[in-house]
Amino acid sequence: MGVGIVSLVLITGGGGFIGSHLADDLLRNGYEVRVLDDLNPQVHETGRAPSYLSDQVELIQGDVRDPQAVRAAVAGVDSVVHLAARVGVGQSMYEIAEYMDVNTTGTAVLLEALLDHPVRRLVVASSMSIYGEGLYETGEAAPTPAVERARDQLEKGEWEPVGPRGERLRPIPTPETKAPALSSVYALSKYDQERLCLLFGSAYDVPTVALRFFNVYGPRQALSNPYTGVLAIFAARLLNERPPLIFEDGHQRRDFVSVFDVAAACRLALEKISVRGVPLNIGSGESVSVREIAEKLAKVLGKEHIEPQVTGKYRVGDIRHCFADITLANQTLGFRPQVPLEEGMANLAEWLEGQVATDRVDDAAAELAARGLTI
Repeated sequence: MGVGIVSLVLITGGGGFIGSHLADDLLRNGYEVRVLDDLNPQVHETGRAPSYLSDQVELIQGDVRDPQAVRAAVAGVDSVVHLAARVGVGQSMYEIAEYMDVNTTGTAVLLEALLDHPVRRLVVASSMSIYGEGLYETGEAAPTPAVERARDQLEKGEWEPVGPRGERLRPIPTPETKAPALSSVYALSKYDQERLCLLFGSAYDVPTVALRFFNVYGPRQALSNPYTGVLAIFAARLLNERPPLIFEDGHQRRDFVSVFDVAAACRLALEKISVRGVPLNIGSGESVSVREIAEKLAKVLGKEHIEPQVTGKYRVGDIRHCFADITLANQTLGFRPQVPLEEGMANLAEWLEGQVATDRVDDAAAELAARGLTI
């Protein structure tokens, strides 16, 4: 039980997918929880608190950019987990001001409020998106950065990145030492959140850690939000008897981590107060192709008859391969993923029974195409 370390925890964005699971985890472990959330209709279609949010949570409905709401939310709390953010690579490329405002300015507003309400611990949700391409190695097993894929290369359907001298590369797990390569507005804004919080923590001696989440999936993901996680987007299509849309050739590899493991990682980050000033990867440590994940999801949903549709198109801001090296999180936090992919997919399928999803993927795809953001 963590009450001896932290008693009242504020989760910004705590009404959402990850935040609500973290709230449940903290409550089970003896913490008190307060949530600040604007209940954005893109995530919460009714604009009201979701039924899954525990009634033991103190909910403040407010915008993280609103200094008055934020000051009320931080008053009296011992620690903060900052999850509030606009999420979505594609949408960030045309709602530029909105993403930078919520993610960057919202974080700045929170940190200014913490000047007057010091806390014992600050945890910020960062993202694997800040890496851009993950780490690669050559045939000589030498780690090397990939050259950013050029538009003419993508137009020819040549999906795999190459090395600085045009050499073939093999993707390998990406550690925290890999330099950021910000390939979208979303990635830039998440890096802002990470750096702002780590800078603040260093300047004001607030133990702070940034958790770089990889592809989080599980129950409660917003099925009708076409810019949410890929598994939720695929689920919305399948539940409507429509094929998942896969960009490129479907062989791009990602790291899918259960939301239950992510919630546990956040709690560990609150409790391991000696770990400070660092970013940590939070993933499964395994990789799977996007096509494979679509096929696995169809199988657990009993929709094997629906083949994924490989579009052969590319979205501006997407990367080819990125999956986590979680060695540092294991060594510092004792983080060990407990939910294998098959079990996590079964959990998701069980929750999806009876769920209604409005499939807005075609509308989102048309918006990106109209803006020249797909190739």
